[in-house]
Amino acid sequence: MIRALWTASSGMSAQQLNLDVVSNNLANVNTVGFKRSRTDFQDLLYQSLRFPGAASAADNQIPTGVQIGHGVRPTGVIRFFAQGDYQQTGNQLDLAIEGDGFFQVQQPNGETAYSRAGAFKQDSQGRIVTSDGYVVLPTLTIPSDATGITVGADGTISVQKAGQTAPSQVGQLQIARFVNPAGLNSIGRNLYLPTASSGDPTTGTPGQNGLGTISQGYLEMSNVSVVEEMVNLIIAQRAYEANSKAVQTADEMLQMANNVRR
Repeated sequence: MIRALWTASSGMSAQQLNLDVVSNNLANVNTVGFKRSRTDFQDLLYQSLRFPGAASAADNQIPTGVQIGHGVRPTGVIRFFAQGDYQQTGNQLDLAIEGDGFFQVQQPNGETAYSRAGAFKQDSQGRIVTSDGYVVLPTLTIPSDATGITVGADGTISVQKAGQTAPSQVGQLQIARFVNPAGLNSIGRNLYLPTASSGDPTTGTPGQNGLGTISQGYLEMSNVSVVEEMVNLIIAQRAYEANSKAVQTADEMLQMANNVRR
């Protein structure tokens, strides 16, 4: 069997995965807080027909040798946490993190998840929640008689009540950071969970100890570049096409070998 069949087929499989990643990036181009991904590849094992450096005579060595590769495989899908563009909304509960950090969100099972998406709302109890109703941690409740909400750069939340001249503070927003955010586990809904690779979260006040600051009335948009992803799409398509051509050529060579007559 011609080795090229398996080698080229591994390239086609790799480009299929690459296309999946690019498609997901494009699908989330308008998703608040979304971070783009990239597929990393590595070559497979090599079959050495002649080892480089082996002796060819008493005082001579083979300079390069003969090594035949067996294709490619994906090694990881890397997520880039570069900051996205900011969009001004004017909404009092739209918050964006300028710099490093994640909002803390409590899932229904009690587990804490982390997110860069700050499109928050209020539930029936006045708590600040995500679009899915997950409570933002630490739990912050806005009084029902509040007429205005102010979120400071350090996460301090103050409300203005009717009949009061000075705003009153109702809580302090805390955010978290990770040593290796690329190691976080994406679970959908703009949420991430820590892993052994990401390390444990370090929580604190925004603006302190390397944590970013809070901007009220803004949302951090996706960091996907449509132009860059379209280029990646074309590259993946052409690579898939080239590998499929190699499969076709190998098949034609096998056909000619099978049709040999004595």
